[in-house]
Amino acid sequence: MFDTLLRPVIDPPLNAVARALARTGVSANAVTVFGGAAGLAAGAAVAAGQFAVAVALIALSRLADGLDGPLARQTGSTDFGGYLDVIADYVFYAAVPLGFAVARPEWALPAACLLGGFLMASTSFLGFATLAAKRGLQTEAQGKKSFFYLGGLAEGAETIAVLALAALVPAWFPALAYGYAGVCALTVVGRVAAAKRLLGAPA
Repeated sequence: MFDTLLRPVIDPPLNAVARALARTGVSANAVTVFGGAAGLAAGAAVAAGQFAVAVALIALSRLADGLDGPLARQTGSTDFGGYLDVIADYVFYAAVPLGFAVARPEWALPAACLLGGFLMASTSFLGFATLAAKRGLQTEAQGKKSFFYLGGLAEGAETIAVLALAALVPAWFPALAYGYAGVCALTVVGRVAAAKRLLGAPA
């Protein structure tokens, strides 16, 4: 929901850092893998009850996720890089809720609901992207992406904020998880409506 509004604010510093990284020879794929590994480590930190460490790792993971795209545009984008970015993102989205489920058994149900929300939202997102590519549809509303980025209530900024807040105040995790799972469900409804509008006509 806020990703489009944040782009003019976050893109200039990310582009500047990406230019500096490009001069050092660091590859976009390496940054992507690092981000995915940091996301996995964040989940492990949550599982171990090291919530302050988890917050730092969440921030590091999402910083890497924000940098790999601008860096790829400096050094040359590839379809594989875009694919790798999606994998790294969903490693992060899976690892942190799973970490909460491991940390405390009573958090298993809200974690499962949150993971279900992520599954629904990601299916509505990636399924549309596949068909949009078939139709030749394009958008840069959320910046230049490897595929059509269909927005919604639950996007990157909101997800990062919810998971970081849960790590900052672990006692809030159940309420945040249930609430954000509901936001994900509403996102799916909105994306289905958008898909009907954009894909409803015969190809």
